[in-house]
Amino acid sequence: MDQKTKELIDGLNEDLANEYAAIIMYNNYAAVVSGMYRQVLKPFFEGEVTDEQTHALYLAEKIKTLGGEPTTKPADVKQTDDVKTMLEAAKESEEETIARYKTRAKQADDLGLIELQIKLEDFIADETGHMEELQRLLSDPRMQ
Repeated sequence: MDQKTKELIDGLNEDLANEYAAIIMYNNYAAVVSGMYRQVLKPFFEGEVTDEQTHALYLAEKIKTLGGEPTTKPADVKQTDDVKTMLEAAKESEEETIARYKTRAKQADDLGLIELQIKLEDFIADETGHMEELQRLLSDPRMQ
C-alpha cells in the first residue's frame, strides 16, 4: 500500500471514530434533554443518529475496501444535560466533521478515487445542513 493511500485510510478511520462519537452524542442528548426544549430537540437528536450511522457504515466499508481495518473505537464525547451546551457541542462537532471531510475529499481526488470524493462531498452537504440547523436553534433569544 502506498503512503497516500495509508494516509487516506488513517484519516477515514479518524472520521469513522468521530461518526461513532456523533452517534453516541446524539443518542445521549436525545435521552437526557429535558425541559421546554425536549419536545423539539429529542426528535431532532434522534434523527441525526440515523444520518451518522449511514456515514459510519459507508466509511467502515470503504476503509476495508481500500485495504485498511476499520476502527471500533469512538472519539471522545462531551456529556452534558444543559441544552445550550448540547447544541454548541453538536455544532462544533459538525464544523470539525465538515473540515475533515473537505481534507478527505481532496485526498480522494488526489488518488483518483472519484466515487469516494463524491460521497464525501455528499457527506459535507449533509453535515452542513445539520450545522445550519444547529445555528438556527442556537439563534433563539432564550439561548443567549
